[in-house]
This record gives sequence, structure tokens and C-alpha cells, in this order.
Amino acid sequence: MVSVLGRKVFWWGVLWGYIIMYLVSLSLWVSPLGVAGCWGEFLIVDNFSSSLVSLTILVSGLSMLASVRDVQKMGNKPIEFAFMVLVLTMVLVFCFCVGSLLNFYMMFEFSLIPILLIILGWGYQPERLQAGKYMLLYTVSASLPLLVLITVVFVWSGSVFWGWKFLWFECSWLVTICASLAFLVKLPVYGFHLWLPKAHVEAPVAGSMILAGVLLKLGGYGLVRFFYALSLFSSLTITVIFCLGLVGGVIASMVCFAQSDVKALVAYSSVGHMSLVLGGVYSNTDWGWFGCLLMMVAHGLCSSGMFFLASETYKCYMTRSLFLVKGGLVLVPGIALCWFLLCAINMAAPPSLNLWSELMLGISILSYYMMFAVLTGVMIFLSGLYSWYLYSVTQHGQYPLWVRGVIVIEEYIGYIISFVLVFVLGVSGVVLMLFL
Repeated sequence: MVSVLGRKVFWWGVLWGYIIMYLVSLSLWVSPLGVAGCWGEFLIVDNFSSSLVSLTILVSGLSMLASVRDVQKMGNKPIEFAFMVLVLTMVLVFCFCVGSLLNFYMMFEFSLIPILLIILGWGYQPERLQAGKYMLLYTVSASLPLLVLITVVFVWSGSVFWGWKFLWFECSWLVTICASLAFLVKLPVYGFHLWLPKAHVEAPVAGSMILAGVLLKLGGYGLVRFFYALSLFSSLTITVIFCLGLVGGVIASMVCFAQSDVKALVAYSSVGHMSLVLGGVYSNTDWGWFGCLLMMVAHGLCSSGMFFLASETYKCYMTRSLFLVKGGLVLVPGIALCWFLLCAINMAAPPSLNLWSELMLGISILSYYMMFAVLTGVMIFLSGLYSWYLYSVTQHGQYPLWVRGVIVIEEYIGYIISFVLVFVLGVSGVVLMLFL
């Protein structure tokens, strides 16, 4: 009895700790000294990294709140799970705050260990071993050229501090590829994305939320930092990567219609949205970089909410197949309302952050090359189409007869309402800190 009480106290204590950390991170935005701060060459906090720090703390806390039933209620090693999520949160916070290229690389790679342990320890299927192998092979192998580049920069200049601009460094096509490859895999861009659907399908709900809400944002954040530090301005290599990213985003949006798994469809939609982030970074405009930040924050909140709803849908239907998940409006109208709101946000319905971010990214991409208007327009249209397709397929129609004996949603409706309330408060807080 004491051990059960101790697990509950530890779990809810960590959850309240996340709330306090989130409020502290928001207080930086209203402090009279401003948000920008620099502590030597170890920590740097500016307007770009602070919003991602708040996003990390919010999504991690929501992931623990979403795992109350699966982990804490079931006694599925709740202390170890909370400790892993807490370690992952601290690593990601330091990753967004470190002041040098080398420290960022170390935190960037170390973040793989906690998320891998979460997938392997609390995943659903035996295929989680294969998913973890895919994730490690893709991310580690693609980041080795980045380590070589950081070593060369340190040997030549004696410092790898973010604030320096290594204008003397000759940015050839090889340097551009070495600086971009690790982050293109982490975004991920289509062609380097095969690890993402596998990891999402096999991960628990907390792993999917943190993976989509925060870990994918390391790619965009790293591109912005290295783009500034190494002065990777317009070149043929960047134009080629630009084209591949936008074309890949269109292909990934089309692939969404061929998915039969709800989680896989949401994962492929992330590939399309992150292609716009790539375009915003490489456009080298203020609007592009600010739109990139807005898109990362908006997508982090929206995709984590959609993965939570996919998990709740699985508990009702005992399947994630789009051929079997029907009639959500009749069966669970509360969750159907949440599906409608998040699908509308995912398709950039006004007045969501997604709308403003897509407008800013679209303008910045067109300022780079007008012919990209076709690819951007098709991608945005397909984004609205597959979001509407996901909602209509899962919420309309006749629900399967076996669901009547399986659904036990009333007992946990309080957790779902709490999650949605905290999610709405978090969205309002992020909107406030972005526009102060």
C-alpha cells in the first residue's frame, strides 16, 4: 500500500513540477529585462529558443497527463516512466539553450537515448525493436558529418560559440550538406523519413507526443542556428535541397491518403508541415524565420493533441485502422468534438497559429522563387484535404457492433477533460508569449 501511494505521490509531484516550470518559462516573456540572456559560452536564451523551451515543458507535461491511465493506473513502472520523461525534458531544454555548436550536438544526440528507452520499454508491439533500430541508424549516421564539420570549425577558429559568424569559413556544397543532413533527417524531409512512421506507430502515447511535438523541432532549430553561424546563404546546393523538400512535402501529403493507420497518417502529415519549415529557413528572410518558429510551435501543439486522440480512439475501438474506426460522433461525441477542433487547426483554419505560419512561410518561399507557388499551394490544399478526410472517415458512418462491449470511457472522462483544458490553456499561453 505504501509503495502504491509513493508511486502516486511521485507521479503527481512530477506533473505539478511541470506546471511550475511552464509558468516560470512564461514569466521570462513578461520580465522587465526581456527574454534575451547570455551566460558565457554555455547558455543562450533568446526569443527563438525560449518559445521552444516553453513548448518542450508543456508537451512533456501533457504527455504524462495523457499516460495516467496506461502507466500510473495500470502500475506499468510509473516511477521509471516519469523519470525517463523528466530526463528527456531536461535534455531538450538544454538543447534549446546551449551556447555552442558542440554542446548542441551532444544534447542533440543524447536526446535519442531517453526516447528510445520509452519506445522499447512502454511500446505496444514487438516491432518496436525494429522501429528503434531505424531511428538510431538514420539519426546517428546522418549526424556524423555534422560532428566532423564542428571539429573542423573548432580547429580552425578555436571556438564554436553560437554568437560568432564564421564568415571566413568557405561554405562549399560539401559544407552545406554536412551542416544540413542531420537536421533534414530530424525534421524529417521526405526521403529521410522512413524512421518516423515506424517510431510513431510503435511508441506509447507519451513517446508519440514528445516525438512529434518537440524532437522534430530540433531539426528546424538546428538549421536556423547553423544557417546563421556558418552564413549558408543562397547557393545551388540550398536551391536543390529547397526543391527536394517542397516536392517531398507534396509527395508525403499524397501518401497520407494511402494510409490505413490513424497514427501513420498523422505522422506523414508532419512530414508535409516540416517541409514548409525547411522552406522558411532556406528563404533567408525575417518572415521566413519567424514563420518557421510559429509553424514549429503550432505543429507541436496540434500534432501532439492528434496523437493523444488517436490513442484514446484505439482504447475505444481496439484498432487504429481507418477501415474499422467509424461512428465516433455517435459513440464518443466529446472526443469527436476534439477531433474536429484539431483537424480544423491542422488544416490551418482561422484564427489558428497554423494559418498565420502558413501565410508567412508561403510569402517567404515565394520571395525566394515564384515558381514554388505551385508546390506550396498544392501542399497547403492537400493538408486541408487529408485533415478533412481523417475527420470524416473516423467520425461518420456506422460504428462496429463489438465496440459496445469494449468501451469504458466514462471512468476516464475526467482525465480527457483535464487534458483538453490544460491543452487550451497551454495554447493561449504560447499565443500570449509569441505576440507580447
